[in-house]
Amino acid sequence: MASERTPTPPSSSRQSSSLSSSPMSTRMQSLQVDSVQRWMEDLRHMTEVECMCVLQAKPIGVEEDTQQGELIVTSGIGAGDHVARNNLQTLLRRALVVSTELGKMFQRLEKGRWQRVHSTAVRANCHVRSLIHEYSAARSTPPEMQKYEKSLLEKCLELTNITERCLHTDDEFFLKSMREAIHEILTDVSDSFSNMIDMALANEIRVLIKQIESSDSVHTIGSAISNLLSLTQDGPQLCSIIAKEGAVVALFKICRQDRFKDLYAHALRTVASICCVEEGINQLDKVDGILCLADILTDDSSVEAARAEAAAVVAQITSPHHTSTQHLASFLESMHDIVTSLIKLCESASCGEVFLLASAALANITFFDSMACEILLQLNAIHILLQACRDRQRVDTPYSKDQVVTILANLSVLEACAPEVLQEQGIERLLLLLGEKPSSPNPSEGAACERVQQKAAVTLARLSRDPDVAQTAIQLKAVPRLIELCRSPTERNNSDSVLVACLAALRRLAAGCPDSIEAADYQQLIKPRLVDSFLLCSNMEESFV
Repeated sequence: MASERTPTPPSSSRQSSSLSSSPMSTRMQSLQVDSVQRWMEDLRHMTEVECMCVLQAKPIGVEEDTQQGELIVTSGIGAGDHVARNNLQTLLRRALVVSTELGKMFQRLEKGRWQRVHSTAVRANCHVRSLIHEYSAARSTPPEMQKYEKSLLEKCLELTNITERCLHTDDEFFLKSMREAIHEILTDVSDSFSNMIDMALANEIRVLIKQIESSDSVHTIGSAISNLLSLTQDGPQLCSIIAKEGAVVALFKICRQDRFKDLYAHALRTVASICCVEEGINQLDKVDGILCLADILTDDSSVEAARAEAAAVVAQITSPHHTSTQHLASFLESMHDIVTSLIKLCESASCGEVFLLASAALANITFFDSMACEILLQLNAIHILLQACRDRQRVDTPYSKDQVVTILANLSVLEACAPEVLQEQGIERLLLLLGEKPSSPNPSEGAACERVQQKAAVTLARLSRDPDVAQTAIQLKAVPRLIELCRSPTERNNSDSVLVACLAALRRLAAGCPDSIEAADYQQLIKPRLVDSFLLCSNMEESFV
């Protein structure tokens, strides 16, 4: 996409997992759990297994003088109204603990720390048995998963036994052969465990999808959607499983029923998260999801939240990061309606997040079809976007500015763009964007500021083909600012891409108005080959005199 979407803009904990220049991936809700509570829950998984190791095969009785208030360790998978959520969260946490132990085993095996290897094998074995026992008690296990469970338990036991044998010998030749055998078994255990967890998660996901498809209760469906959305936070692999199990199809069924209008925004946010993987986009294409998105965006009765989330899905599926473009064929059929709705949403956005989602979708669309740029010019997009830049309620972060300047950069290839930018005092705005700096040490914000500076310089260079634009830029002192960005690494956040863009813009202005460049600057920044000027500026030591 045209910027990144870390799932969601930082101003609202939602940077998209996929707005263009970085992962959109982001825009995912984190679990709202108190840190101490989370630590207590994770601690239980560790201490319970340690107890199993030490007290294995010993009965634990309840003493008569047990005091009220003592810590009682209970099963990790609970019952009640939140069984599905508990099952999923416990499964993921147990899986993380086992994966961590297996990773430690690989490291300790390489170092030949046999005592540690064996103790880790014992712990991993206990964790796996505990996980399987808890999951089987809470949910009927599918037959194909039972096969993996049996095989995994056998391999874990074999791993424990073979590592124990290594404790009782100093024979280097024997230990070397055992290291190879253990490594092979450990690899099998890791693969089998991964497959079993994928099956278990797929089983839980099917339960959630069945709730979405079969229930008439808004509360039940909403809870199931929340659980799916929570799962998408755990990375692309889970998103692929969710997509393969048919979640996108089920969610679009909800978005096509008027009685579930209150769930549209929630369902679409989940769809956008799932569509960070190709499987999700393919599912969306199969159910004509783009037509559904167009209907929601063009429906004046749709609430802003639903239209914003529909824009988020559009932004996700049009991201330049996706290798497959087959789904874009059906998108072109609805492009005029979608582009029209998105620019209207930019104009009426009530907050920065809504504007970010709508503008990110537009930015991505302008990359893959020039017709979108022509439509935007006809819809007075330059006026709308530059007006939004003056409204801090809508454009309040470098991420939003990145989307705006991306659209302007793509529009600037059209000759009709230059007069409109001049009319809307757009050159002044571009010079302000050239001064964009991060307000915090956050690396993603710094990267966004670099993209803003780079694209502002690119836009200025393209627009300066028009003599009136070039003259206006020179009058507004664009040349000194571009020279400063070239010569001062800190001004451009030490970005080479900003340097190249500023050199290009400076040369374009100098070509039309050579008198605007002083002799020394001309000799260093204009006359040499671009690569030579780049090397000169990139190796400059900033003067603090």
